[in-house]
Amino acid sequence: MGRRKKKNTGSNIAIIIIGILLTALVACGVYIGLQYWSPGDEIVDIPPKPSVQLPPEDVPQPQTKPEQPKQEEYVNIFFIGKNENNEEVYRAVKRVYNENVDGSKVKYAITSLVLGPKPAEKASGVYTEIPANTQILGITEKPDKVIINLSSAFATGGGTESVYKRLFQLIKTAKRNTEKAVFLYIEGQQADVIGGDGIMITQPLSENSLD
Repeated sequence: MGRRKKKNTGSNIAIIIIGILLTALVACGVYIGLQYWSPGDEIVDIPPKPSVQLPPEDVPQPQTKPEQPKQEEYVNIFFIGKNENNEEVYRAVKRVYNENVDGSKVKYAITSLVLGPKPAEKASGVYTEIPANTQILGITEKPDKVIINLSSAFATGGGTESVYKRLFQLIKTAKRNTEKAVFLYIEGQQADVIGGDGIMITQPLSENSLD
């Protein structure tokens, strides 16, 4: 009886040891399996998104206005025509003016005056008393005055009435296109007397210069 108890006790101890070993083996297997099948930490470089700065909601944003078409500018050039009563009058003809191309208004207006009316303007019934061979020797603009220097052809030919008319064409055209004092020179000399009949001119030019 004593021997059987010792034998059973030894068997129980062996079973316990085997159980412990199996449990340990199972635990190791589970641990190794988890390590094998679980995903590790993968480091991926993700570029940062570009930062977009949104304007504060309480700050009104500027609104772009549609560009307005630039209004055309004109100069007035005085030729001679007739009114509804068939009377001769000084008629202002409009010409489109571009400062970047034509320079100052008075220079462009006087140049256009000396060149005479265009065909379409002639067809409307205007003409000029300024001789066709008149040349502009210079138009000098100073802070306080404008000097118009013309060739001697401007002052000759056509008779006294024609000289009066061409002078008024010049005066009206110049004064309409500048607020500066305007002086007329012939061949580089201030024209105080002009024409074969000795027409007196007071300067600077004005509507009363020929009185």
